[in-house]
Amino acid sequence: MKWLRAFLPVAVLVASGMAAAPATAAPGWQKYVVAPANRDVRPVRVLSTSGDVTNPNGLLGRGVATLKRQAPPPKPAWPAGTTAAASSFHAPNNGGNGRPRTYDPGNAVDGNTETFWNDDTIGAYPDVLTITSAAPVALPGVTILSNVDGVPQDFTVEVLDAGAWRVAATVGGNTAVQRAVAFDRPVTTTQVRITVTKDQSTPSGEFSRVSEVWPGLVADPPVPVAVLDFGKVVAGYPKIAFAGASANRPGVRLSFSETQQYLGERSDFTRSDFSGGPGSDQYAVPAAPTVWRDTKGCVSGTQVCADGLHGFRYLRISLDALASDAPLAQPSGEVRISGVSLDFTPFLGTPSTYRGWFESSDEDLNRYWYAASYTNELGMDTFRESDVDPRGAFSPSLDGKLVLHDGAKRDRDPYVGDVAVSGLTQYLTHQDGTAARNVLADLADHQRADGWIPPASINDYTLPLFDYPLWWVTSSWDYVLYTGDTAYAASYYSHLVKTLDSWYPSVTDSRGLLAKGLNGTGGYGDYAFLPRTGEVTYYNALYVRALQGAAGLARATGHAADADRWLSRASGVAAAVNAYLWDPAAGAYLDSATGAVRHGQDGNSHAILAGIASPSQAASALARLAAGALPYGNPFMDNDTLVSDGTKRVYAFTSFPELQARFRSGQAASAIDQIKRMYGWMATHDPGITAWEGIGEGGSHYEQGYTSAAHGWSTGVVPALTNELLGVSPTSPGFATWKVAPSPGGVSWARGAVPTPKGALSASWTQQGSVFSLTVTAPLGTSGSLVVPAGRLVLLDGRAVRAAGPLTVSGGTHTVLVVR
Repeated sequence: MKWLRAFLPVAVLVASGMAAAPATAAPGWQKYVVAPANRDVRPVRVLSTSGDVTNPNGLLGRGVATLKRQAPPPKPAWPAGTTAAASSFHAPNNGGNGRPRTYDPGNAVDGNTETFWNDDTIGAYPDVLTITSAAPVALPGVTILSNVDGVPQDFTVEVLDAGAWRVAATVGGNTAVQRAVAFDRPVTTTQVRITVTKDQSTPSGEFSRVSEVWPGLVADPPVPVAVLDFGKVVAGYPKIAFAGASANRPGVRLSFSETQQYLGERSDFTRSDFSGGPGSDQYAVPAAPTVWRDTKGCVSGTQVCADGLHGFRYLRISLDALASDAPLAQPSGEVRISGVSLDFTPFLGTPSTYRGWFESSDEDLNRYWYAASYTNELGMDTFRESDVDPRGAFSPSLDGKLVLHDGAKRDRDPYVGDVAVSGLTQYLTHQDGTAARNVLADLADHQRADGWIPPASINDYTLPLFDYPLWWVTSSWDYVLYTGDTAYAASYYSHLVKTLDSWYPSVTDSRGLLAKGLNGTGGYGDYAFLPRTGEVTYYNALYVRALQGAAGLARATGHAADADRWLSRASGVAAAVNAYLWDPAAGAYLDSATGAVRHGQDGNSHAILAGIASPSQAASALARLAAGALPYGNPFMDNDTLVSDGTKRVYAFTSFPELQARFRSGQAASAIDQIKRMYGWMATHDPGITAWEGIGEGGSHYEQGYTSAAHGWSTGVVPALTNELLGVSPTSPGFATWKVAPSPGGVSWARGAVPTPKGALSASWTQQGSVFSLTVTAPLGTSGSLVVPAGRLVLLDGRAVRAAGPLTVSGGTHTVLVVR
């Protein structure tokens, strides 16, 4: 036993708590905090300018920036009687805002820039617009004014010359809303034909949209533009301090984007997209100095309108005005600006507000943890009618309450599937759970008579999703676990029973499995609106997890018989999943028992977390998921039979349970590798820092500019690192009992604190060579278990123990030393 005697001095140090902490004595986690220091947020730099802009640093508060533009000349007009025809055009409608409008080709030659031709073949080409002049016109070229909802990118312009069509100009890669197209030589003609072979794709669809084709080359004075960079995604109400302006009420237009790629004349997303608006915010600048705060509404009727709150990193300011805003705003004149700022409205996560924290020897993991926390803070905001999703999401029952919105810019609505992740992030960082409880309680209050619980307030609580009532159950259990609020569990227990004993049995088939399509659910969606039908592993594995969580809620509220009954049902569903959905040839669970053979990240991960999979099945399934690894994460499908980019699309939402499964299956190193690929990619690609809603082919924003680049459901790295790598988690409501089970992987040390109703529960561990040490300080009146690696020697508080399993301890400080 010479090795033991030699080691005893170290053991004494460990028992005293000295060797269990990293070399740095004071916590250094504060340096990773991302949120701004206060609610008055300023841009960090002027990214670019164009047109007549002098002293652009005035926009940063360094003097006064001046934007000038001369009045554009009158536009040329076609001879009276000119007509237009097209290969197709969209049927008339209300334009999304209740105002009837048409999209016929004649709109492109009517002299009204507010009307436009819109083809009727979304994403299909060619689209052809033919203009027939009432009299011959001499043309050096034409000028095409597109609609800001998307511009023709690739097109040719042909002219009828000497009785035959010839190509007079070819354009590729166009992004300009107004494009003067010079012909190869002047021509006198009566017909011009524009053939579009590619359009810009926008949230409003991929269509050819042309407002006007002017006969001639229109050279308007360039629009003065300045682009500001706030350094990271922020959210709130933009403000501009105007030092004055010319007397003609010059217009200022603002557009916003989370990325430079999608920054243009139109925002990458704004709520006016769903109401026929211009996709930008407008303001008519008065001559006298004033400070304008971007506020939702219009100056008069539908003129000079703005959206108010925005989530963005980049802000584009231009001296310009919509034609429809005349005469209230003019596209010319002079505007002087002495500063731009933002009223930051989300939760302000400064170091003083963190009630839980994390730090480790791995700098990247530390950055990802706090970046995800900031992502979540951006969505933690007051529910306000002026800035929630405009698609029927406003609810008086939520008005004025703190909630967890899913995203900073969109949808800005509390979805329970998002709360399943963002709620955990909230509990582990700042709040006592108020924001999550407000959402969970409100959705339960809107439960349908048959037991189905809506996913969000959108569409007046009617959006039909198949899986989200299960997320309400699991999220409710998480809320009670972390906060100890059993009063909530008691208040909504009848809702729990109705969901699990009425609605889900109504969509259960004869094999005991949930089957989408039963009871009129064929048109129901899920978290990604995937076209899955029948027995789906993800739905059923999540069902097992919900039944297990419901059993915990039942026991916490004195309903032991319900707990036993639900656990029995969970066992039956688990057995059916193994009997009917396991694919032995692939060594993984099928995505669905119907349709093409494929294997999903969501179903396999949840099957492992639910305990459906045996250890060998778990190892095999995780190997299957890793086989398609991408530089930016693991894809959510192993082939493209369900959606065309299944093997290229990465969701942090469905990756979170895979991370949990890897940690819990003893694959900590692979979990850390997956974290670094996925969160590392997002951290190093525009806009940086925040976690994206989804990653698409090649590491792109998976739904282009519509993608939310700061989305709460993508913050699972926080619970993954705190619950799994650090190892701290509750095992009964309010951390009355808890577990600390580190999964270090290749990390040398980690430490952190988790807030509980009775105070912080902190843990700190190191591993060096064959020695592992752990120190835990838990609130008095609680008890827990310590799960450490097996070793030749295990010391608990300096005493040798022969532990074949978890070490049970009460509140207070305890140190474990393991020699392996």
